[in-house]
Amino acid sequence: MKILYSCLSQSWGGMEMFTITAIHQLKKRGHDVELLCYLDSRIHTQASGEGIIVHPVKAKGYFHPLVSWKIAKLISEGEFDLIHTQASKDLWVLVPAKKLSLTGIPLLLTKQVGSFIVKKDLLHQFIYRNVNYALAISEVIKQNLLDTCPLKESQILLLHNGIDTQKFNPALFSKPEVRSEFGFKDENIVIGMMARFSRGKGHEEFLKAMSILEKKYPAVKGLIVGEASRGEDTYADSIKQLAKELNLTNVIFAGFRKDTARVFSAMDIFAFPSHSEAFGISLVEAMSMAVPSVCTNSDGVLDITVDGETGYFFQKQNEVDLAEKLERLIVSPEKRKLFGENARKRAENYFDLEYLTEKVIAIYNQAVPRRKK
Repeated sequence: MKILYSCLSQSWGGMEMFTITAIHQLKKRGHDVELLCYLDSRIHTQASGEGIIVHPVKAKGYFHPLVSWKIAKLISEGEFDLIHTQASKDLWVLVPAKKLSLTGIPLLLTKQVGSFIVKKDLLHQFIYRNVNYALAISEVIKQNLLDTCPLKESQILLLHNGIDTQKFNPALFSKPEVRSEFGFKDENIVIGMMARFSRGKGHEEFLKAMSILEKKYPAVKGLIVGEASRGEDTYADSIKQLAKELNLTNVIFAGFRKDTARVFSAMDIFAFPSHSEAFGISLVEAMSMAVPSVCTNSDGVLDITVDGETGYFFQKQNEVDLAEKLERLIVSPEKRKLFGENARKRAENYFDLEYLTEKVIAIYNQAVPRRKK
């Protein structure tokens, strides 16, 4: 099958990283996949560097007749069987391109982020009438699609994002060795957070919770992994300033790391304090690495964590509750071990990339013959 993947984002985060991962998985199974992306974006350079055929365009707003015409030409000449986009905004150039190509090519949308705007006017009806399937990465996104988009329930399918559980495998790493690189000692209990510096990720609550815990448990250490996304440097600076204002001596800012699986192996507990997350790929990665978690009790997290089994939920934006739930794991090595083992099993059973790739291929096979009849 020949597939045109689309992700016209200029940012670099979970959606963009997963796009590249998904393309490699499909290529590994013998499918021919090419990527439509934004010119000179991070995903453009990353995909090119990894040997993916890319088709860069500039499409910042919504209406781009020339770009749509260019994509229509690409669809026709490239003889693609299917288009799959990871961003709903891409539909505004892809749908006109699909119509212009006169190919009747199936179009699938993976919905990564929820919307508060109801899109059921005539223009949106035209756009979504040309979408064969919308793939929701969590139950909250599935409901959001039903509430806001002119789609039938039969068109909306649940398909979680996945991770490579063989890569994110605690058996591959030496925990003491990785911890020593950060200066952590055997007696330290390391609480990690991995997220880009962006408002709503919960860095403030994490730092305030660490401030509460530092007073009671001097051996507890915090490890924050991540970098500022495009245009978010000022916010990142404000978080580091907050750490200074709280006089935190137990938190390390590790910056961006490519070796995320290895870094997870240094952690005893993973904190996921995001205010509103459609899914939470780093949370699944931590689970696959057998790290117990404390997570916000809302949105896509509810698809991932099982409260009292793989981790604990805490009340959103409540640093006191976050500190209290972290403390439950700090004082109980038995709970940390049990929750970590349960988390690893759940990641393997529900979020393994191989399993989810087979699911999406089955959806492709369902979509393509329907349009070719």
